[in-house]
Amino acid sequence: MQLPAILQPDSRVRLVQGAIAGALVTVVVGFGWGGWTLGRTAEKMAADSASSATVAALAPICVTRFTQGDESAAKLVTLKATDSWERDTYVAKGGWATFTGSEEPNRDVAEACARLLTAQN
Repeated sequence: MQLPAILQPDSRVRLVQGAIAGALVTVVVGFGWGGWTLGRTAEKMAADSASSATVAALAPICVTRFTQGDESAAKLVTLKATDSWERDTYVAKGGWATFTGSEEPNRDVAEACARLLTAQN
């Protein structure tokens, strides 16, 4: 009995090579352009998104706490006179970026708060 051409020894090699090439192309296209990600990458993206959302929600509260405090105008002048890379430290030390339930200030919120405050007139 004669085997079909695709199952003959020479064709099996071609079949396996085609399957491997197809799998590689699928992986390259899927990860490159298809939007596939590994679990680690997805977790990192989710954590970054959550952190950004937290900062976006808490920075305006920090600004409000700063502006409603005693001598806020003088403190704003001091903040603007502070070097740009130290402004987040000034806000953090002032306690405006420390929220209920945490003992330490949120550095990212302090940085965003300082940027918002110095952008004001």
